[in-house]
Amino acid sequence: MTLSQQYLSTRSSGEPYLSFEATVLRGLAPGGGLFIPAAIPRAPSDYLTKWKDLSFQELAYEIFSLYISQSEISPAELKQLIARSYSTFRDETVTPLTVLDEQRKLYLLELFHGPTYAFKDVALQFVGNLFEFFLQRKNASKSENDIRDRLTVIGATSGDTGSAAIYGLRNKKDVSIFILHPLDKVSPIQELQMTTVTDANVHNFAVKGNFDDCQDIVKTLFDDIEFNQKHHLGAVNSINWARILAQITYYFYSYFTLLKTAGSEHISVRYVVPTGNFGDILAGFYAKRMGLPVEKLIVATNANDILDRFWKSGVYEKKAPGSDVEAVKETLSPAMDILISSNFERLLWYLAREQLSSSNEEAGQYIQKWMIELKTTGKVVIPKQVLEAGLREFASDSVSDEQTVETIKAIYDLTSGYIIDPHTSVGVTASLRHLDGKHTYVSLSTAHPAKFGDAVDQALQGKDAYSFDNVLPDAFKALKKLPKKVTVIEEPDKELVKAAIEQELKDEGIVF
Repeated sequence: MTLSQQYLSTRSSGEPYLSFEATVLRGLAPGGGLFIPAAIPRAPSDYLTKWKDLSFQELAYEIFSLYISQSEISPAELKQLIARSYSTFRDETVTPLTVLDEQRKLYLLELFHGPTYAFKDVALQFVGNLFEFFLQRKNASKSENDIRDRLTVIGATSGDTGSAAIYGLRNKKDVSIFILHPLDKVSPIQELQMTTVTDANVHNFAVKGNFDDCQDIVKTLFDDIEFNQKHHLGAVNSINWARILAQITYYFYSYFTLLKTAGSEHISVRYVVPTGNFGDILAGFYAKRMGLPVEKLIVATNANDILDRFWKSGVYEKKAPGSDVEAVKETLSPAMDILISSNFERLLWYLAREQLSSSNEEAGQYIQKWMIELKTTGKVVIPKQVLEAGLREFASDSVSDEQTVETIKAIYDLTSGYIIDPHTSVGVTASLRHLDGKHTYVSLSTAHPAKFGDAVDQALQGKDAYSFDNVLPDAFKALKKLPKKVTVIEEPDKELVKAAIEQELKDEGIVF
């Protein structure tokens, strides 16, 4: 087992390291840390020759194998898991690349061809199958009278994670899933995609609060040792390492598609990523560190711009300049309406390890100190050399709602009818600002436009040949006719959520 197939916490960082299975099933490390591989593997020196013509599934196998030991999942088992995970996608290439402006070298990476029409399907179809695989293996030798290993999966969503997680785990044996979303702060389609899944093992909680409240509750439940051990909690948010791992594939796959399209052996490429919780762009960071020749990763935020402010100042602060309160702003791109980006901690660990530390443990101490400071004061100032090192790989931009709407219009006109959703528009807007003629830009399209009808209508109402009804897939039209199952949590309180979880587990027939 190589170091890249073993895992450590961003906050303790010492040995013994965990296996891939333990890392995936635990989700969140003790003390609130996040799991990362003990080393980032390099792609083979001849990866361009070996990997360029592989299918998405074959490429995923090659990448996953660098992070998963054959002693944990055999090659045949891993290939089967991958095949099953991506058989649910509507496009045979899984994540196709679309030309937006060939002359200016601007491309769009469509990540919304999975069952819930969002990029998170790429990871959560795989994660759902992983959970089932590990639990089936644990329970294979047990009799009917034995207590079975179970997993209670808990996640928070600002929109797309919830439905993608639910579709990945619905009706999975020995798994119950609880998704917390902020009441009335996700799009109507997103809400319907979650609450119309009435499988016995699926539970939706609508919390009167915002996404950060939901995410904080999930983190505190994982830190609640007694509750965690009692119910064997598992994570589906991008705090779960398997989510990040699965997303690495489409960076390599899209780069190879560009090479084949251009008939070239090298292209200078920049990826622009609409960013909320920092998981999607972090996968690009891992791809870059593995050897993919990415010139720059560009963070695109909406008005909730803590990440953009960080990259421009080195100050990671919840309050916006001139504001007296820590508040999430509601925007047309709600999946990015996030105050604190959980996965940013993973990147900070690498920067601290390389710039400030002589050991993994010392890097973990820096992260622990910074995260405590952020929680207690709402602000942390990162040393100058850490910021400068990060800026060699990252850049950033923030985009207003007005600019988001204008770009949806502009792309519709430029392409004679191609429609992008508001999150994608945030990324495309940032891309348009950075176009320089020297680099190829790939902007990640994270959701189907039908999921955000209000924003799309606001931009395109009255345009020739536009009708939102034509944008809406038949699967979405059917949702409004389905029964719903949801529990409202009256305030963002951990104890209320704990009580609700235990009541619904009892109703599900689970003995604990």
